[in-house]
This record gives sequence, C-alpha cells and structure tokens, in this order.
Amino acid sequence: MKKFSIGIDLGGTKILIALVDKTTGEIVHHVKKKTKKDKGPKNIIRKMIEGIEELLQESDIPLQEIESIGVGAAGQVDRENGILIGAPNLDCYDLNIREHLTSHFNLPVYLGNDVEIAAMGEMMFGAAKGCDDFVCIFVGTGVGSSIVKNGKIIHGATGTAGEIGHMIVDLNGRQCACGAHGCLEAYASRSAIEKRIEGALRKGRHSVILDYLESGKSISSSMIQKSIERDDELVIQCVTEASEYLSGGIASIINFINPKLIILGGGLIEAVDYFYQKTIKKARAKCLPVPATKIEFKKAELGDYSGVIGAAFLH
Repeated sequence: MKKFSIGIDLGGTKILIALVDKTTGEIVHHVKKKTKKDKGPKNIIRKMIEGIEELLQESDIPLQEIESIGVGAAGQVDRENGILIGAPNLDCYDLNIREHLTSHFNLPVYLGNDVEIAAMGEMMFGAAKGCDDFVCIFVGTGVGSSIVKNGKIIHGATGTAGEIGHMIVDLNGRQCACGAHGCLEAYASRSAIEKRIEGALRKGRHSVILDYLESGKSISSSMIQKSIERDDELVIQCVTEASEYLSGGIASIINFINPKLIILGGGLIEAVDYFYQKTIKKARAKCLPVPATKIEFKKAELGDYSGVIGAAFLH
C-alpha cells in the first residue's frame, strides 16, 4: 500500500512542496520556491513541476510510491475539475492545475483552497486536534479562512465559503486585489500593512524599517517584527490599525458562526506576536458577551507545514 503523497501550498509569495508520510503526517522532505506571480500562470505551473521533480530526486522516493498530489491554492477553486477559478493575489484565473500536473506525473491530482488544507492539517495533527468546531484564519499576502463544523470543511453552495478576507468592512473603502472596495483583506493583510507603510514613507515619515529594505523587495513579516522590536512608531501604528480591522472581522465571525475555537496562522501571525495578541484581545472585546467568555484562540501549531500536510490528504 502506498503511504506517501505530495502536498503543495501555493501562496502569493512562495510555493511550498512536501513529501508527506500519510500514516504519521510526517514531512519526509520539502522544497520551497518563490511564486514570482508577475511572470504569469505558466511560470507557476513550471515552478510546481520543477519543485516536485526536485523533491523526488532529493528524497530518493520513486514516483511509483506516491499515491497522489494535493494542491492548496490561495483563491477560489473548482474542486471537482481541479481548476483554480480566481486568485487575485496570484493573478491567476481559470488555471487547470489538475490537467497540467496529471499529464506530467500521471498521478491523481486534487485541489483545495489554501486555508481549507491548512485547517485539515491543523485538525489532524495540530492546534485543532480533537476539536470538530472551529474557524481557521490565515493572514499573509491576503486573509483567508476555513470553517469546520462537525469535523467537516464547510464549502458552501458554490464552494467558496470562508472568504473572510472579502467581508466588506468599509463601504467606500480601499480597493482590494479582487476588484471590490472595502474588503477586510485590503486593511488587515501583510500586503495592506506594506502599502500603508510605503505610503507613509513616500510622504516623508521616518521608519527603522528602511534599515531592512532592499531596493525592489517587498516588506516582509520579519521586517515588520524587527521594526516593532525597535519601537518604530510608524510600523506599530500600521500594525495596530490592521489588528483593529482583523479583530472586527473575527468578532463578526464569532457572533455569526459561534465556533468553539479560532485558529490564527500565516506569516504575519507567526512572525509578529504583537499583531496576534492585539487581534485576539480586541476580537474578544468586540464580540457579544456570551461567546466572548467561551471562545478559545490558538496559533496554528504546524506553522508553514499545515497547508502541505492538509493538501497531502485531499481526495
């Protein structure tokens, strides 16, 4: 019986590819690639294929021992046909991931949303183990979530449930990458914080984050954390603002769905504890009094690997 599967977490800035032992959830080997979304969808497919080939070569596991390939993508997905319908943060639309990977590796390929697979990983081996009623929210390039009720992912009528990043928090607000205005993602993601900091810098505000910035490079979560450690006023202001918006979105989720547990993960949550602590404190204060006393918050325990582990179990 084959016990290995390949899990891929396709994000806005990186592609993480891992060989997963399905009996234990252990990662045997992993490869990381930069997404480089500006080079187009064909490049993303090429990066995934190169990464899988590199993974197989370095892990010394033959293709014959691989059961399947699972992909979690940051966007709306057609699970039945393996198509990435729309992913604004990847600038990808109607990309048939299954067709490309199946034709190259001759393996079954399954597709899910990136936070959906992270929720699966956390439910099987991480922070949600033993809990069948929770919401998983990941904050990075964008803001995504997945809803788990009675131990099952809620997909919704069109398979797009859990798009917390596209809750409208300001009717006439900032434009989101999806094209709409006022989405939570445009206020609470790392990308949103980056834009606020860059805008302030252009207007002449000072920040120690300039000590870490290289020309043409994005502001990373680790840069934000280092700047907070140095009590940088601008960065703290922008991160605090983002936490206000995210906490409001989470409070709305708590009031509406009433889960037992909220799991927070993603690059910004992992790297910037100030952001995490501010967000959960404010979310508890903003939601209704009864759920506020019961709701539990946890950080994702599997870190970067929750997505690839969950993807390996897609079927």
